[in-house]
Amino acid sequence: MKAVPRFHRGSRVPGWDEAADLTKDPATVPDLATTPVPDDLRARIEAHIAKYPDRRSAAIPALQEVQKDYGWCTPAGIEQAAAVMRLTPGYLISVASFYDMLETTPVGRHQVYVCTNISCSLCGADELYAAFGAAVGEDPDFNLRSFECLGACDMAPMASIDGHYVGPIGVDEVPAVVASIRAGEEVLPQRQLVRRATTDPNAARGSDG
Repeated sequence: MKAVPRFHRGSRVPGWDEAADLTKDPATVPDLATTPVPDDLRARIEAHIAKYPDRRSAAIPALQEVQKDYGWCTPAGIEQAAAVMRLTPGYLISVASFYDMLETTPVGRHQVYVCTNISCSLCGADELYAAFGAAVGEDPDFNLRSFECLGACDMAPMASIDGHYVGPIGVDEVPAVVASIRAGEEVLPQRQLVRRATTDPNAARGSDG
């Protein structure tokens, strides 16, 4: 299980209260012509940029694309995204280090976020999180975290599992859930948010986390 790091005065971002080093050279934007960016990654990032009048607004989805390809926001991946977006890597690092769902260090390939906010907590989220911890153990393939709120109170207690909202999940179901994840099988398919009926024909496409 991953503890959230805390630094001076409770911040989760190291160095936030340190003065900038004015002796350093100005930050530069990587040259796209000399930065090796996979064609597919570039195309996906450019598609996000096209949705906004200001390309900086696409920083989060661009970083999610980097994380999707590399497992986390690697320095090389951030450099590639910065080249495509014509931004400095430092700008993207500041975004990646702020948001909980963007990883700036290597993590397990399976993302399991257990919601522990009030609705889920009242329905046994703490016990659910502990059960996942016992079932996962020290398996490096898992990035298991408690999460402040995933916004799916009607599914409590629930978790986001590899990008899919699943719930409610019973404590006694956790060993089978973890076994399904390890086997690459769907987890409780009939309790996935993406399977719910909707009038929007595009709502059930892709992940829902």
